[in-house]
Amino acid sequence: MRMKTTLKILLAGALALTLGTASAADKTIRIGWTAWSDAEFVTKLATRILEDRMGYDVELLQTDIAPQYQGLASGSLDLMLMSWQPETHADYLEKVGNNVETLGILYTHAKLGWAVPNYIPQDELASIEDLKKDSVRDELDDTITGIDPGAGIMRLSQKALEEYGLDDDYRLQISSGAGMTAALERAVRRDDWIVVTAWSPHWMFGAYDLRYLDDPKGALGRYERVVALARKGFYQDDIDAASFISRMQIPIDDLQAAMYDAQQSSYEEAVTHYIQHNPKRIDYWVTGEI
Repeated sequence: MRMKTTLKILLAGALALTLGTASAADKTIRIGWTAWSDAEFVTKLATRILEDRMGYDVELLQTDIAPQYQGLASGSLDLMLMSWQPETHADYLEKVGNNVETLGILYTHAKLGWAVPNYIPQDELASIEDLKKDSVRDELDDTITGIDPGAGIMRLSQKALEEYGLDDDYRLQISSGAGMTAALERAVRRDDWIVVTAWSPHWMFGAYDLRYLDDPKGALGRYERVVALARKGFYQDDIDAASFISRMQIPIDDLQAAMYDAQQSSYEEAVTHYIQHNPKRIDYWVTGEI
C-alpha cells in the first residue's frame, strides 16, 4: 500500500512537472506595433530573438498607437516597443497612469520635426517661420504631408500650425507612414517642394538628402527617448523575457542603417543581417553576460 501511494505521488509530481514545462514552452507573448519603420524593425528583431533564442511564441498585433496603450492598460497586450517620451506620447501615458510598466530605453536621440529635401533653397525655407511667406506657401500648395491621425507627431504638428499662426493657411494632410514616404519620393523625383512630418530614426534620411526645418518655438518637441512598455505584472510573470527587453538598447545610427537595409531588402532580411553582425550584443541582451 505504501509503495502504491508513493508511486502515485511520484507520478503526480512527474505529471505536474511535465505540464509546467509544457505551459512554459507554450507561453505566448503579445506585442503591439504600428507600421512605422523604426517600430517595425525593433519589434521584428525582438520577436526573432524571443522565438529563436528563448523559445517563446510571439503574437504580433498591428494597430494604431492609442489602442496599444489601451491594450497594455487592460492586459490584452504584454508589450509595446515604441513609447516616445517625454513629450510625444505624454497624453497616452497620462491616460494609462500606473497600469503600465517601463522595462527600459530602446534608443535615445530620437527626434520629431518637419523635413524638406535639401534642393529647396535654404535662404527661402530654413525654418517653420518661413512657411508664412506667400511664395513658399504657393510652392507647397498649402500642404504639410502627414501620417496616420493617431500618431503623436500629428498632434504636435497641429499644435505647431497653431503656435506659428499657420492653421488658416495650411492643411495637415492625413496619410500613413508609407503614404508620406511615397509622396516624398514623387516630389524628389520631380524636384517638387514638399514638407513632411518626419522623425529620426527613419530610413528616408538614408534614402534622400533631407534636412529638418528649424523650430524656434519648440512646438514639435526636443530630443526624445523610445521606451519599451509592458502590462502591469509582466516583469513578475516572466522575468526572463522582461529582462531581455530591458537590456535591448540599440545605437540610433545602427538602427537607422538597419532600417535602410530593410528598405533595400526586407525587414526579415535586415533582422537576420543585424543578428549576424552583432552576436556579442545579442548574447548580452539574452543572457545579461558581457
